[in-house]
Formats: sequence, structure tokens, C-alpha cells
Amino acid sequence: MHTTPIQIRFNDVDQMGHVNNAVIMEYLDLGKDAFFSSHGLPPTKGDFTVMVVHYEVDFKRQIHYHDTIHVENELEKLGNKSLTMMQRVVDSESGEVCVVCRTVMAGYRRSTSQSEVIPDEVRQWLQR
Repeated sequence: MHTTPIQIRFNDVDQMGHVNNAVIMEYLDLGKDAFFSSHGLPPTKGDFTVMVVHYEVDFKRQIHYHDTIHVENELEKLGNKSLTMMQRVVDSESGEVCVVCRTVMAGYRRSTSQSEVIPDEVRQWLQR
């Protein structure tokens, strides 16, 4: 499992006094970026990448400005042309899960603007 610490910014908090749900999606994106970069697939490098095609998000509890949180990222399923990531936003002090997100991503070739089979080299990186 790959873990990404998150720094909550003052402007992440909405009028309800908790981190806005749209901002939480940014936290999940930071987790995906760190996960893929640590596995040799930075999002802005090379012709092949993966793109989000489906999200399922459950907000379990509010996150407040002074909470200490991190995103846990793991590859749940690796298919032919797609992969599924499981992510959790976790309160680092209590261990309580605040958000659970399952994301389906499809292989994509930038030069052709087409979906593509996940190359063997990328498959090996992701299974490390």
C-alpha cells in the first residue's frame, strides 16, 4: 500500500466548517499522482497514461481543518485496458477512515487520443 500525507489548507474548509467534498477529490488526485509516480508512471511523462473513467465515493465522516490525514492508495485490479484503484482518506491520529473511493482508470495513448491496452512494462511497474 502506498501512503500520501495531505496538508489541509485553510481555503479547503467551507462554510459548514469541514473540508469541502470537491477538495477531497483533489486529495485523492494527489494520492493517485504520488502512487503512479512512485511506480514509474508520472502522469505527465511519456505517451502512455491512464485516465479516470469512473468514480465511486463514500464520505464516511467529516474532515476538519486541524485534522491530520493521509491518503492510502492501492491497486485493486489490473485488467487488460483498465485498472481499479482503492483509496481511503484516513485520520492519521485515530486511524478512522473518512472517505473511501474506488476509481476505474483506462489506458490511454496521448499521440492517438485513443484507449489502449496497458503495456507490459507499465503492468510490471504497477505490480511492484
